[in-house]
Amino acid sequence: MTEKIFLIEKTDPAVFFGSNNKYFNILKKVFPLLKVSARGNEIKISGPENEIKTFEHKIELLQTLINTRSTLNDAELFKLLSDENTSNAIPRDENGNETLPDNVLVFGPNGKVVRARTPNQIKLVQEVDKNDIVFAIGPAGTGKTYTAVALAVRALKSRSIKRIFLARPAVEAGENLGFLPGDLKEKIDPYLRPLYDSLQDMLPDDKYTKYIENRTIEIAPMAFMRGRTLDNCFVILDEAQNATNTQLKMFLTRMGPNAKVIITGDLTQVDLPPKMESGLKKAIKILDGIKGIKVVHLDVEDVVRHPLVKEIIKAYGKVDNQG
Repeated sequence: MTEKIFLIEKTDPAVFFGSNNKYFNILKKVFPLLKVSARGNEIKISGPENEIKTFEHKIELLQTLINTRSTLNDAELFKLLSDENTSNAIPRDENGNETLPDNVLVFGPNGKVVRARTPNQIKLVQEVDKNDIVFAIGPAGTGKTYTAVALAVRALKSRSIKRIFLARPAVEAGENLGFLPGDLKEKIDPYLRPLYDSLQDMLPDDKYTKYIENRTIEIAPMAFMRGRTLDNCFVILDEAQNATNTQLKMFLTRMGPNAKVIITGDLTQVDLPPKMESGLKKAIKILDGIKGIKVVHLDVEDVVRHPLVKEIIKAYGKVDNQG
């Protein structure tokens, strides 16, 4: 008879054990020959040594699964844990460690797979892994924001960061913010809606609501960032072409220790007043060559919306080049 203590360190214990110990009870049912108890993040196991080794492997597998999926159902979990051929349950690297294909970023509600779908989106993922500040520049529909949000959610789920902060400049695209109905939040929310939508595509409703309420995820206009220091945080500035030079400098200097920053923008859709230069365009020039900062360009071939969007971008591009 062997006895061991296993620590749950790779994921949140509350998520690992499940509501009312739901997942933990399923785990125990799969191993009737073991005596298993838990306290805090410790699991105490006693029983045959070969069973304990298998149990430990299943725990590692379960943690990997939780860190890549937003939701689990009982039947799927039970099948995964009871499957003898676990080597095929999740892809593995050359060392035998569970992993995922390079282009899979996160699993959304109901097992939806969010992945980098084009060569430049995959390049964006790779550069974010290697650099702390990445500019993602490209036309509408190329997945800049969606990929950035997926990377932020992945980082939060893997616990490599503690918070996500998403921001946009509140610049009117031909409309006057002051004349819109409602209070300040109601006026600003439409500008931030694409960020809300992306998050809700990747997180179950209860977890999304919890993260927003406890400010694990914060979404705000750029102006709300002044004076902040964002550490242990994944920060995304969306629609950065509508930030002035002063605003973008302010944003970049909010970066604290253990932070990742992605700045997305489309330099063909600047909504700033005439004769006012986009801070994004200037920042790319000023910061060129600094180690740890990378610019990734996406183009019309990366468009993942309706096929006509690609043709629309090409048509407008021809007119802009002629003018």
